Amino acid sequence: MASSKREQLISTAQGLFAREGYHATGVDRILAESGVAKMTLYKHFRSKDELILAVLEERERETLGNLAQLRAAKPPREALLLTFDGLHAWINQHDFCGCSFIHAAAEFHDREHPIHRQAAGFKAAFGGHFRELLEALQVRQAEQLAGQLQFLLEGALSMAHVQGPGDQARQAKAAAEILLGAAGV
Repeated sequence: MASSKREQLISTAQGLFAREGYHATGVDRILAESGVAKMTLYKHFRSKDELILAVLEERERETLGNLAQLRAAKPPREALLLTFDGLHAWINQHDFCGCSFIHAAAEFHDREHPIHRQAAGFKAAFGGHFRELLEALQVRQAEQLAGQLQFLLEGALSMAHVQGPGDQARQAKAAAEILLGAAGV
C-alpha cells in the first residue's frame, strides 16, 4: 500500500510539474490533487526536491526502458529512425507540455544542483541510445554523429513546445536520414 501512495505522489507531481513547472507547483497542490496526506509525502520524500528527483528518475527509467526495447526489437538503422517516429507520436499527444528534463535544467540552472545533474545525466544517456545504434552499424565517428542526431531530436522537441505540435519530428527524421546516408548507412 505504501508504494502505491508513493507512485500516486510521483504520478500526480509529474503531471503538475509538466503543466505548471517545478517551482510554481507547491507541495500543498500535489497533496490536494493526489489525495495523499502530508505525513505520507514526507515519509517517502524528505523534500520537494527529492520528489522532483523521483519524478525525473521515473520518467528516465520509463524512457530509457522503451529505447532499450526498441534497440532489442529492431535493426539498428530502423530503431534509430523509429526514435523520431516515437517523438512525433509524443509531441502530438493532447497533453504534450515539452520535455521534463529541459524544464528541470532551466528551472534549476545551477549545473551542480542535483536536479540539474539528473536532467543532464538523462540527456547523456539518451545520446547513448544513438551512439549504441551507430556503433552497431559500425559508423565511423559514431560519437559525433550521435550528437548531431540528438541535436535534431532536441531541436524538434523544443520547436514543438514553442510552436505547438506539428511535423517537427518528421522534419528532424528526414534530416537524420540525410546524415545517415552521408555516413554510408
